Amino acid sequence: MKKYLFLLLTGLTVSVAQAQEIKDALRYSQDNLNGTARFKAMSGAFGALGGDFSSIGINPAGSAVFSNNQFGITITNSDIKNNSNYFGTTASEKDNSFDINQAGGVFVFHNKNLNSDWKKFSLAINYENTNNFNNSTFSAGTNPNNSVANYFLSYANGVPLNVLEDSYYENLDHGTQQAFLGYQGYVINPVTADSNNTQYNSNVAEGGNYYQENTTYSEGYNGKLSFNAATSFKDRLYIGINLNSHFTDFRQSTVFYEDNNNALDSDYKVTKLQFNNELYTYGTGFSFQLGAIAKVTNQVRLGLAYESSTWYNLSDEFSQKLIAVSSNVNGDLPQDVVDPRITNVYAAYKLQTPSKATASFAYVFGSSGLISIDYAIKNYSKTKFKPENDYYFNSLNTDMSNTLDSSGELRIGGEYKINKLSLRAGYRYEQSPYKNGITIGDLTGYSAGLGYNFGSTKIDLGYAYAERDSQQGFFSQGLTEGATINSINNNVSLTLLFEL
Repeated sequence: MKKYLFLLLTGLTVSVAQAQEIKDALRYSQDNLNGTARFKAMSGAFGALGGDFSSIGINPAGSAVFSNNQFGITITNSDIKNNSNYFGTTASEKDNSFDINQAGGVFVFHNKNLNSDWKKFSLAINYENTNNFNNSTFSAGTNPNNSVANYFLSYANGVPLNVLEDSYYENLDHGTQQAFLGYQGYVINPVTADSNNTQYNSNVAEGGNYYQENTTYSEGYNGKLSFNAATSFKDRLYIGINLNSHFTDFRQSTVFYEDNNNALDSDYKVTKLQFNNELYTYGTGFSFQLGAIAKVTNQVRLGLAYESSTWYNLSDEFSQKLIAVSSNVNGDLPQDVVDPRITNVYAAYKLQTPSKATASFAYVFGSSGLISIDYAIKNYSKTKFKPENDYYFNSLNTDMSNTLDSSGELRIGGEYKINKLSLRAGYRYEQSPYKNGITIGDLTGYSAGLGYNFGSTKIDLGYAYAERDSQQGFFSQGLTEGATINSINNNVSLTLLFEL
């Protein structure tokens, strides 16, 4: 058996080879229902209404609907529960977070020239946390056939033995690093001792029934700062534009554990291991939005909005550690620890998310209430990593084009006013971005809330519920089995509005 290895190298290494996946692209392409409490209470159906800070994020013409200057801030408590099923074994994990998820202000300038058809002009600035990444999942169960050794084998086969024996972790690309970890941790062995050998076998005890656990913790946010301008023509047509600055900060820690009690002989076999991965992604982006709202009659309003792609510049930092225990009929050896203590800092790359179009309808029942409907469509197959002439990115973009699909989102909201009290409710349905409809399933959401108008001050409370099923593959190759995850998200928001 090869020499036990504990790497003492410490520091950062820069690499151009990385391993983005489709799930990484979707992380920055999908938005949660975030924003003001009124917006959430009506499930975000504001494309033809305006007059709300979060409505500006749907249709930028909405700021011209405001009558006076206004400032608002929203605090949100989000609770997410993930129920896992892995080969019939169920588990649950919860995560709770509290933050300021919206803050903004709008300035309305009324045209003093009464003969002009352009009645007012508005400028607004609004920040929203479009995606809260705080989340945790835990899955556990017994895989009857497949060991994590096959993950390392999928990268090792084809790599010369001398590369895995004589190289340093930090000098290898991502794929070869995985093979290196498996080899140095005794999880895989070469078929022959020849330095040119390129074929490997699993060194995990055979017999199936591998008990496996996968724990994932993530934290961070995806924020959007919108600079808005809009105008009103005859108080019948509202036109607006947003210039959006995006910024993201995402950290994820995964711990995979496997053990087995399969029959042993005099040869040492790996009977348990733990594989740790740490990912940190950060960057900025830009997008723009155009929109219009038409007041067809005093009751009927129509809205149309376009949101461009978001062009991100992202950077990744990645580190790994493997711990394995080998055993035979006489007992266990000390742990084999392969800990490079290296953070791979990958070359910056670009991500282009898909654009979105939203059509909206609203009917206003005078001062007593309203009903609003939005339908948005986004083609996730247009998502692209860049530069596109990069071999890996080109292959990944092809996979996304073949795997992802157009997704429609329906939002319905209503409001009923009793003097200064407003009662609200909503419904939301979003289709899966995948053609198979399974990897990430359809989302169904409900919402409710209320608000009270004190005059120059308003307070709103909103509750939103959303549920979605997904398949969480633990690894992208080798061990592709994963757990079925049922995610239930409950959040409560409180908004304070001050009118000047």
